[in-house]
Amino acid sequence: MKSGSDPDSRGGPLAGIRVLELGSLIAGPFCAKTLGDFGAEVIKVEPPGEGDALRKWRRMRNGTSLWWHVQSRNKKSVTCDLRKAEGQEIVRRLARGAHIMIENFRPGALERWNLGWEALSRENPKLVLVRISGYGQTGPYKERPGFAAIAEAVGGFRYINGFPDRPPARPNLSLGDTIAALHGVIGALLALQAVQKGGPGQVIDVALYEAVFNCMESLLPEFDAQSYVRERSGSALPGIAPSNLYPCKDGFVLIAGNADSLYQRLMTAIGRADLRDDPALARNDGRAAQMERIDSAIGEWTRQRSQAQVLEAMEQAEVPAGRIYSAADIASDPHFAARGMIEQITAADGEPLRVPGIIPKLSATPGAIRTPAPKLGEHTDDVLREIGYAEADIRRLKEAGIV
Repeated sequence: MKSGSDPDSRGGPLAGIRVLELGSLIAGPFCAKTLGDFGAEVIKVEPPGEGDALRKWRRMRNGTSLWWHVQSRNKKSVTCDLRKAEGQEIVRRLARGAHIMIENFRPGALERWNLGWEALSRENPKLVLVRISGYGQTGPYKERPGFAAIAEAVGGFRYINGFPDRPPARPNLSLGDTIAALHGVIGALLALQAVQKGGPGQVIDVALYEAVFNCMESLLPEFDAQSYVRERSGSALPGIAPSNLYPCKDGFVLIAGNADSLYQRLMTAIGRADLRDDPALARNDGRAAQMERIDSAIGEWTRQRSQAQVLEAMEQAEVPAGRIYSAADIASDPHFAARGMIEQITAADGEPLRVPGIIPKLSATPGAIRTPAPKLGEHTDDVLREIGYAEADIRRLKEAGIV
């Protein structure tokens, strides 16, 4: 890991930007993590005692989630009880000096804690407040609790994911949270740009289900124009051909030869000049009408070969193809390593750990992992001193369980 134990010493395009993170678990913290990767100072506020629940999610090492070391890198941890008046005062002081504040509580929670937009913006008119919730801050569903699983269902993703003869499948990830977090990053940077041009601060209202819906491509206009409801299609991509998962002697490969020129090269590579030269298959709309015929021909060819043989043939033909990677494949792949997508850090428990690298890749001002994910409350004293609390005040707040 790169040197530097103090998050304030970081460089990067967001150096000098202070982010106050009040969120927990995935969406809000992922949003803040992304800003922190590019140099923002991120102050993460956690409840005293157990802290963010993500510290205990999934697989653990030395009492801490391995996920935590990814999600909370480049952050400072400050403990604070938001339910108490003195805890709320700490957050108000922090918000006065923040450029961006991120929260992913249910709508109305900040207002109950006297930390709503109107209260905070009166003291810091330039503040950008990113609010991530299941259904957004308005509308008839705003009070409903919403996790990524529900957002993926309501946003249309779950309905089309899986095989047609089985119930809708869920991805083994919280994609709705991550997609929403990235929309929050976009909104925060757009609003920050407006502030830097002299405009006021503003609220970024991100709903998980809307972030998912924003990725649903032509789902809605196809229904509106033609009453077409997209259904589950397994590994195929209906309407775009050929693009599917094909069997080999030792596994499967994905082949995407769906552009017209790619299709021509693919059919040449598998020795099917008849399909290559068929005028009915020259364009995608014609191929989409005969997907089963084309997939059958490709599958017949791949079944007689190993994955390596298929991939070599596709590479020579310049047709996109690939194996389905497991974590073990990723960890040993030379391209991941060459691109800096696997970094080794020394985690807060003192042990080495390989974690995902940083994207996007900026040529002049790249991001970096500068500090490991913090221990609970590791930076509380320093941050409280910075915003004007005396040592006696800090001791009193600790004794009262507020920090």
